[in-house]
Amino acid sequence: MYHIFVRRTAVWAFEQLNAGNYAALLDRCAPQVQHSFAGEHALGGSRRGIPALRNWFQRLYRLFPNLEFEIVDVLVRGWPWNTRVIVRWIDRAQLAGNLNYENTGVHALRLRWGRLTHLQAYLDTQIIAATCEHLAAQGIAEAAAVPLID
Repeated sequence: MYHIFVRRTAVWAFEQLNAGNYAALLDRCAPQVQHSFAGEHALGGSRRGIPALRNWFQRLYRLFPNLEFEIVDVLVRGWPWNTRVIVRWIDRAQLAGNLNYENTGVHALRLRWGRLTHLQAYLDTQIIAATCEHLAAQGIAEAAAVPLID
């Protein structure tokens, strides 16, 4: 029963992200949540803590304002004190310069007593880097900014 609840919560969280409501996800994070997003681009790097993750989400939605995730699969393992969640997805957006963005990936999550403690994104970082370059060429300077790391 616990795994069903966690799976539904994970799907709900991505529905919130589709609506641009990343604050709903931040409300479920541990104070020292760790977030990693691979690559040498404006979204890359690692950060710790809710304020740092909030800054990253703000940048994400400035660059990808209509980002939408399609959930392909959700796997849940473990107990409430050490839960692992894998969410496989496809994300899409229509971006500046009439670019149709699409990528596939996985989020590896770790929960402790219902709080998100670790969030690791695995996706095609070459697509992200190329998309950031395209956005920078469209005049969106933040797409060429250094990663938000702490």
